[in-house]
Amino acid sequence: MNRTAATGKVRKGDSKRQRGNRTGFTTGANAAAAATAATLGLVEGCVPLQVNCVLPNAQRATFSITEGRVEGMRAHAVSIKDAGDDPDATNGAHLTADVNRIPGGNGVALKGGTGVGIVTKSGLGLEVGGAAINPVPSRNIIENVRAAGAPILAAGDGLEVIISVPGGDVMAKKTLNARLGILDGISILGTTGIVRPYSTAAFRASVVQAVQMAASQGHKSVVFTTGGRTEKCAMRVFHELDETCFVQMGDFVKAAFQSALKHEMEHIIVGAMAGKLTKIAQGLSVTHAWRKEVDRDLLAETATKVGAPASLVEEIRAAETARFAAEKLEQMGLASAFHRALAQHALKTLRKIYPGPHRLTILACNFAGQPIVTVKEDDIG
Repeated sequence: MNRTAATGKVRKGDSKRQRGNRTGFTTGANAAAAATAATLGLVEGCVPLQVNCVLPNAQRATFSITEGRVEGMRAHAVSIKDAGDDPDATNGAHLTADVNRIPGGNGVALKGGTGVGIVTKSGLGLEVGGAAINPVPSRNIIENVRAAGAPILAAGDGLEVIISVPGGDVMAKKTLNARLGILDGISILGTTGIVRPYSTAAFRASVVQAVQMAASQGHKSVVFTTGGRTEKCAMRVFHELDETCFVQMGDFVKAAFQSALKHEMEHIIVGAMAGKLTKIAQGLSVTHAWRKEVDRDLLAETATKVGAPASLVEEIRAAETARFAAEKLEQMGLASAFHRALAQHALKTLRKIYPGPHRLTILACNFAGQPIVTVKEDDIG
């Protein structure tokens, strides 16, 4: 992260800022590693300190194992999640596996233990009342355990795998699980097994799941917001909609819209503040500050359009954030006109990138999470 020597100021939009590119592993990959190690413990009488597993993307990876022990027909192992240079809420989580040998059992049974969320709503493609272990990691865990435990299965016994995450209930509070109806723990996720820096794959996956949930309950409208304040704002404005319709998409515009189109949503509403609204108008699929800086020329042109004086327009063009423009224009009584113009630009961009029969609406909020303007496509001349 670059800082200026004189002020220590962080330039959020500095494309030259140094950042790591070390990949990490998903909760699903670590769960598979722990389960494989515990299974090998039952086969060999000792849990290994390292284990090599097949990831969902068919690559192989080696994981360190801790807390390994074998007690009769039960083995225990832990794989600590390293999210690489993209740490999320589950970075450092202890993915824990307890594997039981079941005499006369049948195959491999996978269950969730403490700290793994419980599914309480339909629409996620998971059994209500069951563990929040998504289908891809579930298959991957079972496949690795089946390979490691081949001698036990060949002998006519079964294997019961219990995945738990100490402290998972606390980690889950930093995720969208509760909104999805996943309670008391985290989800075991990962379609490839790899977490790439700044991809925040788990968050993106939760966005897709949330849209799927809304669609499964028959809702035809979805409200995408960029964070907690914009969501609260949107809930006040669109209070007639069910809570399930509100989805915090964060920075993931493309993932949100693709999912909405896939599930044939008829009305897509976006709630955002000036910065994210500008990046949506720019046509960015991901609006994170590290991906691309805000287009200050666009901000300056919009300010000109709503009547800002030339001196302020140049200040806006030189400033580093959209917030500067929004606050200066608010002082001049131009906040509503400015946000309306930004919203209209964003609507045109979204319509071009994501065509379809759906209707589009944008709600512009201020930095206190209060509504400024609501713009529909019909409002654009």
